[in-house]
Amino acid sequence: MEETCSAFLDYKTEKFVLTRNRKVGLLHRLLQLGILAYTFGWVLLFQKGYQEKDTDPHFSVITKLKGVSAIRVQGLGERLWDVADYVKPPQGESVFFLATNFITTPNQTQGLCPEHPSIPDGNCQRDSDCSAREPVVNGNGIKTGKCLRWNDTGGTCEIYGWCPVENKTLPRKPHLIEAGNFTLFIKNTVNFAKFNFSRTNVLKTTDGAYFKHCRYDALESPFCPVFRIRDMVESAGASFEELALKGAAVGLRIDWDCDADRAPSQCHPGYSFNLLDKGFNFRTASYYRAPLSPPSRSLLKLYGIRFDISVRGQAGKFSIVPTVVNVGTGAAFLGVATVVCDLVLLYLDAKADFYRSEKYEEAKPPKDKNDQAAS
Repeated sequence: MEETCSAFLDYKTEKFVLTRNRKVGLLHRLLQLGILAYTFGWVLLFQKGYQEKDTDPHFSVITKLKGVSAIRVQGLGERLWDVADYVKPPQGESVFFLATNFITTPNQTQGLCPEHPSIPDGNCQRDSDCSAREPVVNGNGIKTGKCLRWNDTGGTCEIYGWCPVENKTLPRKPHLIEAGNFTLFIKNTVNFAKFNFSRTNVLKTTDGAYFKHCRYDALESPFCPVFRIRDMVESAGASFEELALKGAAVGLRIDWDCDADRAPSQCHPGYSFNLLDKGFNFRTASYYRAPLSPPSRSLLKLYGIRFDISVRGQAGKFSIVPTVVNVGTGAAFLGVATVVCDLVLLYLDAKADFYRSEKYEEAKPPKDKNDQAAS
């Protein structure tokens, strides 16, 4: 019991032993150099660990697409396509659709007609296959209960809907192939509220015609916010002609990496494009009514490219708090290097027993003179 209490009250103090072990000494220096390079080279300089970060900026995106084309549509005649026709929803959104192809079904009126033969639920052999007042699954109307046979192999159900039913013949080439030459103007503003710092991607210029003739190029004109549609699609690694036929979704990402310790003019956006998905379409219709005639419409199934614009950004500014934290972390790592070298020296080295005997020593106080005399 006395020995246990005595050991509990023992005090251990460090003993510094100079060892002439070049291998461990070299390891120690390499670890120190690695830690210093990581702390000052990577963390402080490259990652700018001396800065406070704002990674949640407020931003706005305004888009404006320009272009016009004319095409002859079967059943509708010559038709001019401008911004109001091929851009959905109206301009100004960060997500919009550009029509590049379409299937038209003109002059539809509400009435009775056969379902399209490509609809499985609309095929029939007899009237009992067409339950009255039952909608055709993925079809164009409501069944009337009659089977309109085409030949001995079968037919299709008669429906009440917009007749004639939707045309499903997709053209071999995109109708609006000229859309590849249309231009998209993007105005993006970011505001880093933490530092009261804001930037825009629109170049400040006194030339009023600059944005009418400039086109974005990462090398030649990186400050022009006007993009050609074909260039955007090809930057995403796709062919415009291929996507224009059946549609697609393309992502445009704007990245801001700003250093608030520098002049604001040094902060520029970076643009990247990627193909999100292939195949995109939806339907729209134009309704009209002639005198003494029932309501009618022209149905359009639009194929095109959906653009999704996203903005990411961060800004940094010098602050003493992250600087002290990162320097302190580096100093702590230097202490870890000493611990690692001690473990190698005392347990892995060929002369580990000798080094342990030199490092650890029990210091006993000298005996009292009275005790020596009594003995």
